[in-house]
Amino acid sequence: MESIISFIVDTVGTLGYLGIFIMMFLESSFFPFPSEVVMIPAGYLAHKGEMSLLLAIFMGILGSLAGAVFNYYFAIKFGRAGLLKIVKEEKLKKLEDFFRNHGHISTFSGRLIPGVRQYISLPAGLARMKMDIFIIYTSLGAGIWVAILAILGYYIGKNELLIHQYLRQITFIILLSLSILILFYIVRNRIKFNKGAKKYE
Repeated sequence: MESIISFIVDTVGTLGYLGIFIMMFLESSFFPFPSEVVMIPAGYLAHKGEMSLLLAIFMGILGSLAGAVFNYYFAIKFGRAGLLKIVKEEKLKKLEDFFRNHGHISTFSGRLIPGVRQYISLPAGLARMKMDIFIIYTSLGAGIWVAILAILGYYIGKNELLIHQYLRQITFIILLSLSILILFYIVRNRIKFNKGAKKYE
């Protein structure tokens, strides 16, 4: 894993914005490496004046979106049977349940959950979610995560211990906020449904 991380950091440093796009594209598809090792170094390079922070964030979002769209069409092309060749059935079922329970907003919230963000586009593709909505929700979710990592790297990129400390706290806050957001979304929809049902009684 250390060699993979070193390769990613070197690629970002050598290829610049293109490296960010490529690595975030791969991270958003099927390659199991954390986005932290891409965007935090990018933020640190921005701190050193070797990159634009805003452009680095933009390329990170663009790469994440491109990887998500790839997964989306991959799911459509090969179907559930094809996905089971690369994703364990238990994991795919959990993703499908997550998507089914939370609806389209799961493509936003899923981008903020470790272990889910790379794969949430698969059930969206299987369900043939509308592309414009998929792009909006995916971009918003990816944008929040990418921006947090890049800004973290911008301010504390030199101190690895601080990164791990703040990253755990940020992940906890994101997951807590996400739970509240999903709960609000479910309650609001249930209230609307009940009102609609009473209307036709």
